[in-house]
Amino acid sequence: MIGNDIIDVSLATTESDWKREGFLEKQFTAKEQRIILKANNPFEMVWRFWSMKESAYKIYTQQNQERFFAPKKFECELTSEDEGTVHFQDQKFYTISNLNVNYIFTVASLKKETMVFSEIGPSFGIDKRIKKKLEEETGISASEIEQKKAKNGTPNYYHKNELLLKSCSISHHGNYGVFSLLFN
Repeated sequence: MIGNDIIDVSLATTESDWKREGFLEKQFTAKEQRIILKANNPFEMVWRFWSMKESAYKIYTQQNQERFFAPKKFECELTSEDEGTVHFQDQKFYTISNLNVNYIFTVASLKKETMVFSEIGPSFGIDKRIKKKLEEETGISASEIEQKKAKNGTPNYYHKNELLLKSCSISHHGNYGVFSLLFN
């Protein structure tokens, strides 16, 4: 399974004040707060950790069909410039993040070497782009591919009741939308 998240940097800059009283304490563990406050770019670290947590959370909700809000229970650790792990209960999620001036994007998986396809674009038209990619990969016409949501709201794509993917994750924020696919 996979999960992803994207943060529009300009929107996060104008709409979220990570420096406001209590924000860091509510969202991040003491260890994460120390890393954030020592970082060369604390703003970037806040949103990288947030995207890592959200990506791992999306995997957990796919596994357990349950939604909740407890970001401090997901603890991030950086293992390289773009890789990291998120720990929640007895699970470990592996993440890869792409940071640039426009967005912060993270994809998480249960195995470190998982091959995931991701496409970042405008925040609109994601379903159409997913169906086009599935058409390219399977040879099935996009018009014959149907999206059905699981009980927890995660998207699944089918052709005549046959599931076409192991996992799909969709995120959008501000001007950016992304989908990540894990093929069978």
